[in-house]
Amino acid sequence: MTESAPARPGRGRLLFIGVVGVAVVVLAIAASTVLGGPGRQVETGIVVAVQATSLSSVQGFSIRTGDGRTVDFRIVSLENASTFPPGHLAEHKVSLVPVRVTYVDRSGGHEAVRIEDAPGNAGP
Repeated sequence: MTESAPARPGRGRLLFIGVVGVAVVVLAIAASTVLGGPGRQVETGIVVAVQATSLSSVQGFSIRTGDGRTVDFRIVSLENASTFPPGHLAEHKVSLVPVRVTYVDRSGGHEAVRIEDAPGNAGP
């Protein structure tokens, strides 16, 4: 009577498991990017203040939300600075066209990572 070795998964099965694992990780990363990423929050309001030394050097700004809160933001690096230059905030302050700010909390404050015209507001 001979004893057989325990069955081991074949290479094909291991390869399949590895491919599925990689696919799950890729999908999780894609979903977090599409859904805003971890820790991202959004506020919408009108620009009430801009802290800048020039149009090309904006350090921060404040918005007033629809419920009357004033929210302050720092600008370090915007992911859409080419389509919404930070200097454009001054125009929004004058026009009162709301902006939508995607931000993360870092170093004890709100850091804007994306600014855009609020949905439904084409501007004047």
